[in-house]
Amino acid sequence: MPHIHELYDFTVTPIIVFKDKVLFVNHPKYGMWIPPGGHVELDKDPEETLFDEIAEETGLEVEILSSKPHVTDNRDNRKFLYTPHFMDVHDANPPHRHIALVYFAKAKSDKFVKSDEHDDMKWLSEAELNDPKYDIAEANRFYAGEAIKLAKNT
Repeated sequence: MPHIHELYDFTVTPIIVFKDKVLFVNHPKYGMWIPPGGHVELDKDPEETLFDEIAEETGLEVEILSSKPHVTDNRDNRKFLYTPHFMDVHDANPPHRHIALVYFAKAKSDKFVKSDEHDDMKWLSEAELNDPKYDIAEANRFYAGEAIKLAKNT
């Protein structure tokens, strides 16, 4: 999707875990291994975008590893959203930057479907996350490690 704003766009980044491994994609535009995800479009909220991106880019069914309130009195048509586990701001074709909403999720199976957006897609173990051949950014290694820890306890 093209950028909505010239300086910043909001994005969602699902860190998806299955049995102590995390799903990463080889993204041709950035030339690196990153988690799947995408831009929050003007006609969608972050949660809609999160589930759309997971479906479009991976085909996986997931459980989001955070909670949200359940309120029955909804007279003001309020929708509670999953809270991201982390947020960051990072370069994406500078001077453009992304404000990333980082969510942790647990896949119900390891049977992903690679989208045409990516050159490759793999479940990576913690050891592989540190393998120089994948050249994964430290922040993404951190998120993956934290997601694996949380998934083990759920």
